[in-house]
Amino acid sequence: MAKPLCTLALAGVVLLGSGCSSKITQPEEYSGFLGDYSKLEETMSASGEPVLRWTAPDFDPKRYGTLLVEKPVFHPTQAPSDQMSQQTMDQIAAYMRMSLQRELIGKARLVGTPEADTLIVRPSISAVAISNEHLKVYEVIPIALLAAATTTAAGARDQEVAIYAEVEAVDAASGKPVVRTVRKGKGLSLENRKTPLVLDDLKPVLDDWARDARNFRP
Repeated sequence: MAKPLCTLALAGVVLLGSGCSSKITQPEEYSGFLGDYSKLEETMSASGEPVLRWTAPDFDPKRYGTLLVEKPVFHPTQAPSDQMSQQTMDQIAAYMRMSLQRELIGKARLVGTPEADTLIVRPSISAVAISNEHLKVYEVIPIALLAAATTTAAGARDQEVAIYAEVEAVDAASGKPVVRTVRKGKGLSLENRKTPLVLDDLKPVLDDWARDARNFRP
């Protein structure tokens, strides 16, 4: 009996997923929003989280007296679903912009249209992904795995929420990008696949990203 149960356990691990997913966006997950990803390098954000970033060699934040934060777009377009409504998607984009403006207001004067000394921040949301929570160590044993497989099949398993973003900062005078950043964050877990996603589930990660933008050093 031990052998079939071990085989079942191994199959379950493959089917349901185990271990931690990467905190760095993978090349196959790039959205195309930035156009050029060839110069991105893995580095750390101000808060110590891994990110992919490129900064122009001559970029100097002190050159910019004004700042324009554009409204984030979903790129590519993400269709609403039973678990994430269009209203929630609009709220996520609006809050992302508001949190960036809130944290960056002390860095430069915020403007609604570009001026000669404006740095334009162009944020995008590549995806909001909801998936089954990974198996925990204590679940990767034959008997517990049977229960885990049952709850997954029934849609009762916790759902992990991940948000992917790509942001470009552009010199308004030249129209050239000076900073490009790609990052991935984890939202709050949902109880099951029938639990709707709401803005509060992503507020913590969006707030962290905005603080990283405020504390960014070239």
